[in-house]
Amino acid sequence: MEINTTINNGQVIVSLSGSMYVEEAAILREKLIILMESGHKEFIIKLNKVDYIDSSGLGVLVAIQKRALQIKGGVTLVGASGLVKELFELTRLNKVFAMQ
Repeated sequence: MEINTTINNGQVIVSLSGSMYVEEAAILREKLIILMESGHKEFIIKLNKVDYIDSSGLGVLVAIQKRALQIKGGVTLVGASGLVKELFELTRLNKVFAMQ
């Protein structure tokens, strides 16, 4: 999995590609927590190039959303499709996140 982060107008844009399993989820979590600790609280996570997310990946996204909400921020998920979109709908996480 590839993780690219850019900052635009105070929003952290995270572009992901590939599959997210336990190892990648842990790396993503570390990167986003470091950004939060340095003052960022609005995250846009692009999922259009992600073909699979396991339960640990979903867990990390939920944990990041929870932390962001605590600091009056949030996470928006963009571009989920196919299996990844289905996963969010099956787990009802599409109700937890702003999804575009």
